[in-house]
Amino acid sequence: MNAPNAHSGKINSTPAAKAARSASLAGRLTRNAARNFEQALRALARPPRASYAPLPPSAIAAVIGTLVVIVASMVLFDATASAWARHEPNWFRDLFERITDFGLSGWFLFPLGFVLLVLAVLISSQSTRLTQGVLAALAARFGFVFLAIGVPGLFVTIVKRLIGRARPYVGGHDDPFAYVPFIWRPEYASMPSGHATTSVAAAIAIGAIWPRTRIAMWLYAAAIMISRVAVLAHHVSDVIAGALVAAVGAYLIRRWFAARHLVFHPGDLRASAGPSLPRIRSALREAIAAASLKD
Repeated sequence: MNAPNAHSGKINSTPAAKAARSASLAGRLTRNAARNFEQALRALARPPRASYAPLPPSAIAAVIGTLVVIVASMVLFDATASAWARHEPNWFRDLFERITDFGLSGWFLFPLGFVLLVLAVLISSQSTRLTQGVLAALAARFGFVFLAIGVPGLFVTIVKRLIGRARPYVGGHDDPFAYVPFIWRPEYASMPSGHATTSVAAAIAIGAIWPRTRIAMWLYAAAIMISRVAVLAHHVSDVIAGALVAAVGAYLIRRWFAARHLVFHPGDLRASAGPSLPRIRSALREAIAAASLKD
């Protein structure tokens, strides 16, 4: 006679028990994420463990040379390129209107941020040390790419509005020397190009970690830079300036990581060997299984 009532009580308690287990799991994963992000920030902020790699004279010469090219472009090429873009065929303009949106930083930063969040949730003391090491190495690589793209992009977002250079379409004709500093309006945010910064930073950062992608990434960056001129969003000198900011920013972040023995060797900035794909898969399976365990 009491069996049905006992069974009924068990059924009624099941949703509450499931809710409690879900809340416990969510709390544990949240603590994992908070702890791992804190540890990552400490690793990046700690004093260098090795001296910075010497800055080669060729890098300094390249920066100076690029600055000269930017100034020369403002005088010799910017107005001509804008005039060409105004008379380009419609199909050509339409093609680059589609291409240019792939230079938005969100195409990289949102997926990278999601991957970093997932790894922060999964890296746990409940996993073996090997699994923790594999996932930490993976997180360091994705973190480098995120910062190498995001930091130069943030810098450009602020600086271009302080410079206040008019875009080629402002005023109905192109004046490469039209500036209204500190205006903070999109039509006066031409230099440097944010799309060029994002695409070149992505090409450098991803190519530094995975060298086999370099050709494809640089073709992508070249297409984005050309598209910004073709759609009259930027001058030639703007995209060159954006590429320069990307190169300098990605290089400095790479040096920062290397000096702390993260991802790169401090001596030559060469990427250290990363975990293999089978090992990554195994680590992810173990970490997911560990995360689903009951407290």
